[in-house]
Amino acid sequence: MEKSSKIYIAGHRGLVGSAILKKLKEEGYTNLVYQTSKELDLRNKEAVDQFFLNEKPQYVFLAAAKVGGIVANNEYPADFIRDNLLIQTNIIDASYNNNVDKLLFLGSTCIYPKLAPQPLKEEYLLTGELESTNEPYAIAKIAGIKMCQSYNRQYGTKYISAMPTNLYGPNDNFDLQTSHVLPALLRKFHEAKENKDPYVEMWGTGTPKREFLYSDDLADACIFLMNNYVGNEIVNIGVGEDITIKELGEKVKAVVGYEGEIRFDKSKPDGTPRKLVDVSKINQLGWSAETTLENGLEKAYQWFLENEIATVK
Repeated sequence: MEKSSKIYIAGHRGLVGSAILKKLKEEGYTNLVYQTSKELDLRNKEAVDQFFLNEKPQYVFLAAAKVGGIVANNEYPADFIRDNLLIQTNIIDASYNNNVDKLLFLGSTCIYPKLAPQPLKEEYLLTGELESTNEPYAIAKIAGIKMCQSYNRQYGTKYISAMPTNLYGPNDNFDLQTSHVLPALLRKFHEAKENKDPYVEMWGTGTPKREFLYSDDLADACIFLMNNYVGNEIVNIGVGEDITIKELGEKVKAVVGYEGEIRFDKSKPDGTPRKLVDVSKINQLGWSAETTLENGLEKAYQWFLENEIATVK
């Protein structure tokens, strides 16, 4: 990408898109286009087609998606598969019809089988059953991968599919009913500290292991791939190490400064036992994550205090 290339960031206000937008600005890219969901409904094919016809972006970061944790995926499975299929289909097809030079589609590690060997290698895609709690979302993301690969094969496009591990950072969703585990824990522990609660209850057994990538690192990886990678194979993005949910709770507790105890509600689901991605491919290309979990948690909590605290009180 040239610094003056016209770049469209779909989903620029979300966790991923906002990090990509910020990073592009920091690196001196000056011709950036984006619209809010109120200005442009990405589920509307006619609206997306008109936007691409008017703007003619050269590069597209497809970070727009309907996302959520176990609760949201369980309660709104139809919304998750429908909205994501519509969003990605409209943008990928409009990119082809308007001669976009390169597109980066962001998937998720939930595309991998529930019981796949660890760490998760890119070639494990479609080798086993998915985790049932987020299957509709995962199937939508797999369809996006296959659409990118199919357009590359049939039309000679340069569409990349990147699979980030669990993410956190500024502009995350901190709603306890719909968020992922890490932002939910930051909010839970903060509220418990404010209310002087004697304990914080966490879901499940605390034994599942998860890997967490700070959103600024993901943005850096996405721009790196856009500038350095051409290929039809998916690429994992992660840090290459994981911790148990119990250990995560202890780290969040320390960052927030909560002094009560942690209890586990073992009647609640654990989700996938482990989700660690193999990052050897992107490491070999020349990229690796830089933000430690402790440092990232401190920055995420600070952002929460500065931007979300009004909704807590």
